[in-house]
Amino acid sequence: MARSSAQSKPRMPKLLRRLLKITLWFVAISVGLVIVLRWVPPPGTMVMVERKVESWFNGQPIDLQRSWRPWDELPDSLKLAVIASEDQKFAEHHGFDLPAIQKAFTHNEQGGKVRGGSTISQQVAKNVFLWTGRSWVRKGFEAWFTLLIETFWSKQRILEVYLNSVEWDAGVFGAQAAAQHHFGVDAKRLSQQQSSLLAAVLPNPRKWSAGKPGPYVRQRASWIRQQMWQLGGSDFLERL
Repeated sequence: MARSSAQSKPRMPKLLRRLLKITLWFVAISVGLVIVLRWVPPPGTMVMVERKVESWFNGQPIDLQRSWRPWDELPDSLKLAVIASEDQKFAEHHGFDLPAIQKAFTHNEQGGKVRGGSTISQQVAKNVFLWTGRSWVRKGFEAWFTLLIETFWSKQRILEVYLNSVEWDAGVFGAQAAAQHHFGVDAKRLSQQQSSLLAAVLPNPRKWSAGKPGPYVRQRASWIRQQMWQLGGSDFLERL
């Protein structure tokens, strides 16, 4: 007796079916989460979770500081300073600065101090949704979430979340906590010099201090202020 067409069709392996379901669930949940956070302030970040877990294991309590400030309460000087420092093509790219990534990759292959080529969008994806580290698995997830936030969020929203999520000292997250911690002022009252000092320490905020800057941080902050002027000052932000 001839087998029916239904019986003759090869069945998808059970493991493959499970992997497909997991993938579809991950896509649905990640897309939904990113869409919600387009309007809702993230209650915290994965980096904050990491810092708390680290404190439990090393026995050194840490007081996480963070206070959300909306776009209109963040100073233009800080917005421009971090763009000048971290990602001058932020208004142009769609999440990835390929020439910068290639340059960083070539530099790292030659040895020496590891250099990153991440955009602000990539840093938001990493800080908010993922764990720290340099594995290819994490980089893959980072690319996925970068594509999502570039698709569903405006550039202003990406920068707003970045400024409210980035770490500016051990356990100090976001512009408001950083302004109070380093300078004793509200974020909206940050001067251009203070903003440039905050931007200057971002490559290593737990090693360098914006409130007590050394010669290198001061020099880098001066360079950032020059770049802010060359970008066109606050008028640059109208491109976002």
